[in-house]
Amino acid sequence: MADINLKGLGVALITPFKEDGSVDYETLTKLVDYQLQSGTDYLVVLGTTAETPTLTEEEKDRIVEQVVAQVHGRIPLVLGLGGNCTRVIVDKLHTGCFEGINAILSVVPYYNKPSQEGIYQHYKAISAATSLPVVLYNVPGRTGVNMTAATTLRIARDCPNVIAVKEASGNISQMDDIIKNKPANFNVISGDDGIAFPLITLGAIGVISVIGNAFPREFGRMIRLALAGDYESARSIHHRFTELFSLLFVDGNPAGVKSMLHAMGYIENKLRLPLVPTRLTTFEQIRQVLQQLHIRC
Repeated sequence: MADINLKGLGVALITPFKEDGSVDYETLTKLVDYQLQSGTDYLVVLGTTAETPTLTEEEKDRIVEQVVAQVHGRIPLVLGLGGNCTRVIVDKLHTGCFEGINAILSVVPYYNKPSQEGIYQHYKAISAATSLPVVLYNVPGRTGVNMTAATTLRIARDCPNVIAVKEASGNISQMDDIIKNKPANFNVISGDDGIAFPLITLGAIGVISVIGNAFPREFGRMIRLALAGDYESARSIHHRFTELFSLLFVDGNPAGVKSMLHAMGYIENKLRLPLVPTRLTTFEQIRQVLQQLHIRC
């Protein structure tokens, strides 16, 4: 298993679409350049924020190939590869091409609502199917089931190539329990921009971010300051983003960040059904907060 450093700011890339609904590969190139030039520590491709369930297999393959070629090893790339059929994921890991991919991010199985033993066996099978590092992704608000701290720690101890968990349960006590009792070679990554700062103060190593699509330099600076122990400076930046954190998700993800990027002139404000853009009132609030942030930044 190759070493990978997931400390700092990881950005869950959006998928830009043209007005006709097709993938805007040219704009995707510009967005990746923006991240590379802004000092983002690593990128997550085909995560939730990418609207991956609405992409065809051909589109997914082309996006991955394009991002891998463009990044060209300059920063790590994490590929979202999850689902609710263990066998399908294992088959993909056995047969897929992962050249240029440094780790896999795999979400807790959704809709099926497996038991904790089922979650454990699911990840054990994934771990055995690949030599790549694996990052668990616990997001019960989307999956319908919470992976408990005990299950997370059990997987971490039994599966050597499972190196971290992206925690988006919203349960600080659960996250703290994992940080307190984890093996030395296992880390906790915030899956929520709004709690990234407090979670780092407890021992998390960073965040896989949505807002980083729009503000990689500013948000990345906050993460690095917090990791360096300069909590006062990091807290100041955290508070500047507080209003945007709530606006990002009031109409769903990635509708909020796409509205933000549209207001900044980067992309068309286009999503694929069943997702739709934010309400006009939300968009106006986002635009106003962005104007205030630009004055301050």
